[in-house]
Amino acid sequence: METIKTDVAIIGAGGAGLRAAIALAEADPKLSVALISKVYPMRSHTCAAEGGAAGVIKPDDSMDYHFNDTVGGGDWLSDQDAVEYFIQEAPKELTQLEHWGCPWSREANGSVAVRPFGGMKKQRTWFAADKSGFHILHTLFQTSLRFPSIQRFDEYYATDLIVDDGRCQGFTAIEMRSGQMKHFQAGAVIIAGGGAGRMFPFTTNGAVKTGDGMALAYRAGVPLKDMEFVQYHPTGLPNTGTLLTEACRGEGGILVNKNGRRFLQDYGMGPETPVGKPQLKTMELGPRDRVSQAFWQEQKKGNMVSTKWGDCMMLDLRHLGEKKIDERLPLVRDVSVSYLGVDPVTDPVPVRPVVHYMMGGIHTDIRAATPLPGLFAAGECACVSINGANRLGSNSLTELLVFGRRAGLSAAEYVRSGASAGNDAALAGKAAAAQARIRALFEKTGGRESLAGLRKEMMTTMEDNAGIYRTEGELLAACAKLADLRRRYADIELNDKTNVYNTDLLQALELGSMLDCAEAVTVSALERRESRGAHQRLDFVERDDKKFLRHSLAYYHPSGPPRIDYRDVVITKSQPGVRDYSGDHK
Repeated sequence: METIKTDVAIIGAGGAGLRAAIALAEADPKLSVALISKVYPMRSHTCAAEGGAAGVIKPDDSMDYHFNDTVGGGDWLSDQDAVEYFIQEAPKELTQLEHWGCPWSREANGSVAVRPFGGMKKQRTWFAADKSGFHILHTLFQTSLRFPSIQRFDEYYATDLIVDDGRCQGFTAIEMRSGQMKHFQAGAVIIAGGGAGRMFPFTTNGAVKTGDGMALAYRAGVPLKDMEFVQYHPTGLPNTGTLLTEACRGEGGILVNKNGRRFLQDYGMGPETPVGKPQLKTMELGPRDRVSQAFWQEQKKGNMVSTKWGDCMMLDLRHLGEKKIDERLPLVRDVSVSYLGVDPVTDPVPVRPVVHYMMGGIHTDIRAATPLPGLFAAGECACVSINGANRLGSNSLTELLVFGRRAGLSAAEYVRSGASAGNDAALAGKAAAAQARIRALFEKTGGRESLAGLRKEMMTTMEDNAGIYRTEGELLAACAKLADLRRRYADIELNDKTNVYNTDLLQALELGSMLDCAEAVTVSALERRESRGAHQRLDFVERDDKKFLRHSLAYYHPSGPPRIDYRDVVITKSQPGVRDYSGDHK
């Protein structure tokens, strides 16, 4: 097996991974950086983000407003020291992107334009039409090409972290085009591998988001934090799950039921505001958890629109006019017409809540460091935690930048601190053991399980039992089913025994990652006997700050359910209060 030695290795080349690589290259050009991605960087899921990135820039906004919106939006589960760091760094990172060439949309006077976003009492979301993530990813990728110290390894799939002498010293990865295993020996490792939304059947997430980075850290002993908090985005296309950005509502779009009524005013998000004039009076600009929960409640009353794809609400943009839609929401129009055959200029678009984002992830501190020395994490795969129980739209793109950079700086500091190089023979032995695990999959015959069958059962289990609202009975059933699926996973057999671009092998490994992450979600949800943010229990309907103002920590067990522990939330200045989205926000 070939060994590739580097100072820092980064798993994932989306927004967080690229920002970390650039920060490393700028901090110390002498440090070698290996950037590993299972897809070409421009196919990373950052490009799917549409609405924008939050950062204080306008004179009527303030850091305190951004702090309070984020902490309140997270239902006080956010670590407030991390939030304070995040909001202070946010404008710097967005301005840096401007200098690197990101084409932010502008006001008539030439200043950067901002738009309203859900749960934020001030307009602070920078945007590039409705293709913000695409332009951010392009800007970061093009900037990374300036640095010769960054070496890319595209279409490599990381399989196991190498831990020796109590610290992370690299990992093994499969080169897809050859099928050969490579051993990356590194002074520090950064995981920036994205979320795990593909464990659900109906999601805005692309096929790449299978929780691989989370599972790598989890199996190496790092806890997954707050995994029970899974965000539903209120406006996905009902047939494909494709995202229609929150910017639709930020620009003035409205949501109505089958009676044409803006029903959100019945769920603590009124009063109704004039159509066509986007104001921060909440309604459609309520936080994502509340809007998705309102859909569920209205559906139970029989007030949703019945379609061939199931119950939907209607997103009405017609009053915005064709010129504004084409200027501010061109992708939304294109997607609606292409995938649903509905033109938002002339007709309301049917939408429904869809799994969108993981608030939980690899446990890190404010420096993006995990409890395992030498291992860092950033982006959706990590939980720092700024998002708490419910992420506000447009905070995540900024989080990629702020904590991607922080992870890069922290990794550089760690490598320069002089951690002694590992024993080559010991590390090679552990890499060989990881390679043997993969070879065993090729040698297995007589498997009784199919990948597609197990994956479908997992997705159905998550959709039916760990959705917008949950109960103890449903979660117990999910935990039992997932434990059974993990046991049956050991009986899979590969149909493709070749080496070159073996997608059968990759999908088998991805399924293993999703099963591990799914079990962390359901067991953590079962143990959290309260309702908070995106985690709603019909049998424990109140928030319980006395018992559960704490982060859950799920620790991996190879032959059983994860062990759940807890860690206190960091509170600096905002004590838990009532999330009020009912009136004007001056």
